[in-house]
Amino acid sequence: MSLAVEKLEGSMAELTITVPAEDFTKALKGAYNKSKNKFQMAGFRKGKVPMAYIEKMYGPEVFYEDAANDLINQTYPTEVDNCDLDIVSRPEISVSQIEKGKDFIYVAKVAIRPEVKLGEYKGLEVEKADVSVSDEEVKAEIEKTRKENGRKVTVTDRPAKLEDEVKINFEGFVDGVAFDGGKGEDYALTLGSHSFIDTFEDQIVGKNIDDEFDVNVTFPEDYQAENLAGKAATFKVKLLSITETQLPELDDEFASDVSAFDTFAEYEEDTKKTLELRKKDAAAREKESKCIEKLIEASEMEIPEPMIALQQERMLEDFDMRLSYQGLKLDQYLQITKQSREDMMEQMKPDAITRIKSSLVVEAVAEAEKIEVSDEEVEEELKKMAEAYQLEVEKFKELAGEKELDSIRRDLKNRKAVKLLAENAKEV
Repeated sequence: MSLAVEKLEGSMAELTITVPAEDFTKALKGAYNKSKNKFQMAGFRKGKVPMAYIEKMYGPEVFYEDAANDLINQTYPTEVDNCDLDIVSRPEISVSQIEKGKDFIYVAKVAIRPEVKLGEYKGLEVEKADVSVSDEEVKAEIEKTRKENGRKVTVTDRPAKLEDEVKINFEGFVDGVAFDGGKGEDYALTLGSHSFIDTFEDQIVGKNIDDEFDVNVTFPEDYQAENLAGKAATFKVKLLSITETQLPELDDEFASDVSAFDTFAEYEEDTKKTLELRKKDAAAREKESKCIEKLIEASEMEIPEPMIALQQERMLEDFDMRLSYQGLKLDQYLQITKQSREDMMEQMKPDAITRIKSSLVVEAVAEAEKIEVSDEEVEEELKKMAEAYQLEVEKFKELAGEKELDSIRRDLKNRKAVKLLAENAKEV
């Protein structure tokens, strides 16, 4: 086995990998053994046709593709580990020599981590965030908690009003004809939530239980169902029930129910402190992000397209996983939004480039500052992660493997670099 490396312009490289002829012969034999049951010839039982007979009938190339794929899958990872390149893309494979009795030679064109001409990273100027908390913000936070602790009460003695939860039967018509998806029974709707189109909810306000009435609306021009977009519609509605949320009084009893404090004054003060801490944490993260943005602007780097493409793929895979948590598949989402995978990849490209550049400049700072991470720091991080997964540390290490441990060390190093940027920045 031999490997030749040629660096190209634009942070690209070609790896020429030569596999000895005897290994190619073994791969051909393996390809034959895998597929021999597919061949039938007079005088031979199925799966018993000799390899030489098959090659004579279909040509020696009949097993080339399978043999080549097997050899590439076997040899490429090993050769990549043995070379000193930091490869950041999937390989673009081309076969340069494939012939029975000869060495098998293929070329893998890859992107390599680009060099970064790092700008001045100490003293970056970023806008100072306002972390003060107003009385209005405190009141809004308390009101949110108050609503969460409200009591649902059925209403029978008044018409519906905004913020009530109602249950309705409805059926929609366009030009007097009912349309698909326009019917619902015993449907729960919070008035003022704007979950229904146009002024639908507003037209329920003032109606009483058992009232039957028409609601007239117009679908938006960009409505997802093209047959309804921009159309005027009439919904036949019956109001079945009204429920209101009765809110607790803002007093000491409320404070003791929702917090560890005995008085409302103490609870109010703690709410303010909590909001201040929340704002300070958000401001610290925002400061770090702004520092990275400023450093990207001050630095120079050329990002190879295959590196961007790999980042786009990873982002799409991550999006697909998040959709699955909601019980939706990517293909279903694409069908609903009338997009293709290529459309989504293109939409993700600017963010993919930003992520790559962010990673590159942070890693460059870590290298410039010769930042190190101790074994104790790695061990502490492992403990946190193991605890999150409810595993013993040693078991987590075993499952993680060496590559994951290297990734954790690299992540800790990058965190230190980002912290250094923020600590040395000037707030203006």
